[in-house]
Amino acid sequence: MSEKDKSNEAEKHRPLRGFLSFALMLAAVLLVVLFAAYRDGTGFDILRRYLHYGRSEQAGGEVAYHYDAASKNRFALLGEGLVVLSDASLRLFDGYGEEVWSAQVTMTAPALATGGGRAVAYDVGGTSLYVLDQTGLLMELTADEEEPYIAVTLNQNGVLAVTAQERGCKGSVTVYDQMPGDPAFKFRSSQRFVLDGYVQGETLAAVTLGQENGVFTSNIVLYDMPETEPSADYSISGGLVAAIGEQEGRLVTVSDTALTYAGANGEISGSYSYSGSYLREYDLGGHGFAALLLNRYRSGSVGRLVTVDKSGEVLGSLEVREEVLHISASGRYLAVLYADHLVVYNQELQTYASLQGIGDAHSALMRPDGTVLLLSADSARLFLP
Repeated sequence: MSEKDKSNEAEKHRPLRGFLSFALMLAAVLLVVLFAAYRDGTGFDILRRYLHYGRSEQAGGEVAYHYDAASKNRFALLGEGLVVLSDASLRLFDGYGEEVWSAQVTMTAPALATGGGRAVAYDVGGTSLYVLDQTGLLMELTADEEEPYIAVTLNQNGVLAVTAQERGCKGSVTVYDQMPGDPAFKFRSSQRFVLDGYVQGETLAAVTLGQENGVFTSNIVLYDMPETEPSADYSISGGLVAAIGEQEGRLVTVSDTALTYAGANGEISGSYSYSGSYLREYDLGGHGFAALLLNRYRSGSVGRLVTVDKSGEVLGSLEVREEVLHISASGRYLAVLYADHLVVYNQELQTYASLQGIGDAHSALMRPDGTVLLLSADSARLFLP
């Protein structure tokens, strides 16, 4: 065979060798994924990150967000995008860091909540409220100055519950299941102050505050919408409710003394007491777990991280003896931002990934695929485990 024929023959085999190399690499990746998926369920997140970003163990990269620095900035994830709210502006960015929508706002105490592929921005004690999806504004509400907003939640289906002061009663919760649209249900309380509300399925859970024997107590009143009479209620003994949400079909409340789970019939199914420790931070965004940062003393950095399931059982517990700037839970993961490094834990608080050197990041947002958005004063960057 001539040299020319040998060269032509080699050219014919090069595509085959390239395909075989790619197939071997893909098989190796799939083996790693299957092993990880079998071990702790995170393997599919590894594959998703590999296919989406094409690399790992990196902070920064192409995805970066830039916004105005403000002391009252609030942040929330919306899909792969980011919502940034301050006392003067509301901005929505897509997953590539490009601005999708923005508006000038006037708020004294800006707050954000997310759920069901939507985000709600509102002014606590004020009159402004905006609901967004990943394309921009869905609905805008303005309250009367004498009936300001107190708290707002979105459930896992994007149903909005707006708690507000109201003349002639001690508070109300208005439910919107269509956006834009008219209210689907409204609860007014004549006997107890209303602090918050959340919709689970067809049930509205209203957080009310009253007194028993001279002591303030929180009571969860349940309404099977559209019935106007309560179907059930239960008390949160010994503590005031700071937040209400849902995990795996259970209502979950965070108070200053305990985490409490209950069914739609008002029966308490599990609880976790802080046993004298002080609640510093919490996050209900994990899949099947709540995350708590508990301090041994009122101030200082000595305490423990705890993850709890819907039965009130501890999944993981970790002693903490260094400053924690922020915690954020999503999917199977919990991001903990320490003063000089970031650690991503699984729900049993075993280390999944870490990053040394966080720059000037002051908080972190965990994403369900295992990536973390590190937030600084005027920009955010992505950490890829």
